[in-house]
Amino acid sequence: MRIRLDLSYDGTDFYGWATQPDLRTVQGSLEDALAMALRVPVRVVCAGRTDTGVHARGQVVHFDVDAEPIARARGHSKQPPLDALVRRLNGILDGDVRVRRAVEAAPGFDARFSAAWRRYAYRIADRPELIDPLTRRHVLAWERRLDVDAMNAGAEHLIGLKDFAAFCKRREGATTIRTLLELEWTRTPGGLVEGRVVADAFCHTMVRSLVGCLVIVGEGRRPAEWAAEMLAGRTRDTSMTVVHPRGLTLEEVGYPDADELGAQAERTRARRTAE
Repeated sequence: MRIRLDLSYDGTDFYGWATQPDLRTVQGSLEDALAMALRVPVRVVCAGRTDTGVHARGQVVHFDVDAEPIARARGHSKQPPLDALVRRLNGILDGDVRVRRAVEAAPGFDARFSAAWRRYAYRIADRPELIDPLTRRHVLAWERRLDVDAMNAGAEHLIGLKDFAAFCKRREGATTIRTLLELEWTRTPGGLVEGRVVADAFCHTMVRSLVGCLVIVGEGRRPAEWAAEMLAGRTRDTSMTVVHPRGLTLEEVGYPDADELGAQAERTRARRTAE
């Protein structure tokens, strides 16, 4: 069976998603909990690897397992087996990561390769009265007032299929070409500056670098066209800030209809191979 899990986590106390020796990571914690619940080793695949300190409200993972461990893990529960598994996992995991649901995946589903897009949000408190100690782990406190209209003007230069090398930390053999579908800034009813960032995929530190560029524009230190200049340069500029991960949350992962999942995965794998 292939099982899909939807989960959320506060990334503050994790060293990112991916398993690392002797470090607490989301993947490591989840795999340990699954191994305890199912009494078999399990390897999970996620839709998007989040960096150290980045949060998720809508992370998606899959894992493959025989039906027998799923049935066995139900124990004496009267719940359906996968509902019982969710309850058991949440009883094992620490409170900063929660499994929201578990379902048998549709044929062809792959949490990573079947994904059509990922949506992140970045939240900033840019006035003293907005800085709330109760949300300090999830909202970036910024000392200077930001002009949302200027940030949106800069963002317009970044939308589309482009090479985001200037906004990515290079990885050997990996492409920096991405399709940025949405990049929009608004003020929430509570006054926070909130960015909505949607792309087919993201390279390492891309979202935080995009935000860092547009924050400089929003402060008025650079014109909106500066974002286009940075993009065209295709190299990281030391004058551009990579903002702190605390304001960043993976909100949602989008997938095509069930009958398109396998085809989407094959298209994505083909692109990755071509890279």
